[in-house]
Amino acid sequence: MAAPIQISIAITTLCLLQLLSETLSATFTITNECSNTIWPGILSGAGTPQLSPTGFSLEAGQSTSISVPASWSGRLWARTHCTQDSKFTCLTGDCGSGTLECSGSGAAPPATLAEFTLNGAGGLDFFDVSLVDGYNLPMLVTPQTQSGTAGNCTAAGCIAELNNACPSELKVTEAGNGEDVACKSACEAFGDPQYCCSGAFATPDTCKPTSYSMFFKNACPKAYSYAYDDGTSTFTCAAADYVITFCPSPSTRKENAARFTAATSEIGKWDTAGGGQYIGQHSTHESDLLRHCRRHSGGSLAVVAAPLNPPSY
Repeated sequence: MAAPIQISIAITTLCLLQLLSETLSATFTITNECSNTIWPGILSGAGTPQLSPTGFSLEAGQSTSISVPASWSGRLWARTHCTQDSKFTCLTGDCGSGTLECSGSGAAPPATLAEFTLNGAGGLDFFDVSLVDGYNLPMLVTPQTQSGTAGNCTAAGCIAELNNACPSELKVTEAGNGEDVACKSACEAFGDPQYCCSGAFATPDTCKPTSYSMFFKNACPKAYSYAYDDGTSTFTCAAADYVITFCPSPSTRKENAARFTAATSEIGKWDTAGGGQYIGQHSTHESDLLRHCRRHSGGSLAVVAAPLNPPSY
């Protein structure tokens, strides 16, 4: 009689552990260190629940925290230069909903994106900051973990101000005052398959960095610059919370300088820690992280370490 009772207890324990794993959540703390109000938007990936809210206002200096369920995937960005006339619209990152909430719609490029797949392969979180769809604001994603690190757990992002430095053919300028407000990707600007990694250029062997993607990569070595910029752009942590900072201040940048620099020595090592699998792509296409999954799941990823220059502060 004892054996069935023990089996029953074991099954109950496993069920409780499974329930606990499904309900545990991460916390995203979203901070606006820009000088103006921004309007963050959030889009959940297919098969994962929409967060609440899906869009909100964040004044300069404000922060807000959102609980994110286990195994959530999706992306987060900031809308800028928003107005409320007959409907809510934004000059950059607009999600087309006509309201403050994005309600299941993604960002119109160009926009700097933070992408997440939580509790993916090997129980790791996978995340990146992507400029594949262009750029509108500096963004830094900083993991916060008390249980040590796993994989390549370090800050990721683009802390440079690129709107003024953007090549003229990629610039987005506000008509009223001539302010440079965003920087398009070459794909959006020209629609050429070599810039979009489409058609005959739809593989890692045929789609290579261009002078335009290198503009983004040289300025932001810890962010995605084009569709196959994998090895230096995706990061992993175990059971972390995340601080997403827009327009990180000099103090925030200094605090993360060591993490950025130290991470360059880890590029190319973490694929084995992740079980040889990548999770996770993008906007006008699919997300960078999801493209990883399609391309690399089921096989070992051979990552070649690209030389990185530590960001200047």
